[in-house]
Amino acid sequence: QVQLVESGGGLVQAGGSLRLACAASGRTFSNYAMGWFRQAPGKDRAFVAAIDWSGGSTYYADSVKGRFTISRDNAKNTVYLQMNSLKPEDTAVYYCARSRLGGAASQRHGEYDYWGQGTQVTVSS
Repeated sequence: QVQLVESGGGLVQAGGSLRLACAASGRTFSNYAMGWFRQAPGKDRAFVAAIDWSGGSTYYADSVKGRFTISRDNAKNTVYLQMNSLKPEDTAVYYCARSRLGGAASQRHGEYDYWGQGTQVTVSS
């Protein structure tokens, strides 16, 4: 069983930064792509960013491109989401997830099989 635990959420003013981390259990972390998704109140879960198994390929939603950076440290079984220039519309619960496709990243939440419990990010105006 894989467990994913997010951390780093909080309250920040618009224009500020936060760094989310997602620690994974198990010894096969480096074999899998990872993704970040978010869900705002009353909205569907939305893709934010994804990274392949090696960290060599990354993908972003248009709404965060140029502001957010996804990265991973396979030695620490951890994936990160650096969020800069935060906006009130970035307010949501952020989830990390492990791809069911192995090393290839995906933007579709149906292609992720393990999810963390989520961490709240609130951006005040």
